[in-house]
Amino acid sequence: QVQLVESGGGLVQPGGSLRLSCAASGSIFSIDAMGWYRQAPGKERELVARMPNGGRINYADSVKGRFTISRDNAKNTVNLQMNSLKPEDTAVYYCNADILAHGTNKYYAYWGQGTQVTVSS
Repeated sequence: QVQLVESGGGLVQPGGSLRLSCAASGSIFSIDAMGWYRQAPGKERELVARMPNGGRINYADSVKGRFTISRDNAKNTVNLQMNSLKPEDTAVYYCNADILAHGTNKYYAYWGQGTQVTVSS
């Protein structure tokens, strides 16, 4: 079994900062890309940032210059540092990772349970 667990969401005022963390655990052989998506009420889930293993990082235009994704391959973790937060950043944030589990021969996309980020005064 493979599991992604997020932490770090919460309520913050506009202009503030939050740091999200996600840890992958379980029967993991290899992890390719790791990233973050978000879903606001009434909207579709959208990419926030995605970091391939050794590849080019991809950010949504709306977060460029404000959010920074990082990962620790030794710990199977991915983080999202969010600065200069805006009310429109309010959403449930989901961790995502493409993982090759032991006993399988294909990478599958795994998702965390989501963590709420609310930006409001």
